[in-house]
Amino acid sequence: MRIAINGKGVEVSEYLQEVVEKRVSKLDKYFHSDTEADVMVSMFRGRQIVEITIKCRGVLLRAEEASGDMYASIDAACKKLEKQILRHKTRLARRLRENAFESAEPVYLEEAELEEDEDAPRIVRTKRFAVKPMTPEEAALQLEMLGHSFFVFMDSASGQVNVLYKRNDGDYGLIEPEFE
Repeated sequence: MRIAINGKGVEVSEYLQEVVEKRVSKLDKYFHSDTEADVMVSMFRGRQIVEITIKCRGVLLRAEEASGDMYASIDAACKKLEKQILRHKTRLARRLRENAFESAEPVYLEEAELEEDEDAPRIVRTKRFAVKPMTPEEAALQLEMLGHSFFVFMDSASGQVNVLYKRNDGDYGLIEPEFE
């Protein structure tokens, strides 16, 4: 597994880098060698924040943890990721048991499809609405007026559907999808 460690407002010391590599590499047993892990360490309002994103063959796993101690945040984020991995692994094992002899090819965790699980989140409501063309600034005003955490709109400049969301730090993020 390739591990990239970056600091945002935090200097990544050699010791911190060693600790991150040691803890994240424990997850290596679940993945192929071409897996990439991006680790971002930062500080915000006295909280030590660790974001770990693992990319492997189309699957994206992400965990973010914050605490007063950077090393506790690293441990908590790794535990959260391992829990996600094991949940996917359990779904894969169940699928393999149910279809044991239908396929002779091995199926890896990274290629597993999401299946229904008792403790998995469910879609309980579908909402349809007209997407209006506007600028991201107008969308930010709409977001504030509605009091929501995100707002879907059509960018009047590009004609693409975008999502504006409120970040934990109080700023906004803009999602501009790219279709392959």
